[in-house]
Amino acid sequence: MIKKCISCGELKEHHAKGFCYPCYKKLFWKPKIITCKRCKRRMPHHGKGLCPGCFNFVFYSDQNKNWSRMKKYNISPEIYKEITQECVVCGFNQIVDLHHLDENNKNNELNNLIGLCPNHHKMLHDFRYKKGMLDSIKMKGYSIPEDEKINFVHKST
Repeated sequence: MIKKCISCGELKEHHAKGFCYPCYKKLFWKPKIITCKRCKRRMPHHGKGLCPGCFNFVFYSDQNKNWSRMKKYNISPEIYKEITQECVVCGFNQIVDLHHLDENNKNNELNNLIGLCPNHHKMLHDFRYKKGMLDSIKMKGYSIPEDEKINFVHKST
């Protein structure tokens, strides 16, 4: 039912007590204050006994991570999960980073992407361990771009 709101005077759908929905919510509606099950802060209730921040973290963090990966790497979440199942060097499967073999983050072709654990990923980007890491990746059957094999010696200026 459309009526004139007592508060703002606009013709809007009537909610209660002669107010439109936004005015009623602003003036009369008070959220239930609870102790969040996760963070133990006293906050307005959002759902499932959680405050809004914890609710979003618990129920939407995977969607946020997938969206961020799609935006950053321009690949689907399924391909990202497939590539980062385990480190190609050691087989570690708990935390796996995505590495571009040619170190060009714009080149997102499947044959340019491999999964590395944080230790091996850091070693690959450190000039002291780069040659050994590239050799072990090559032994696993991955092709390394030719220009990637240079710059093993630390240059001092």
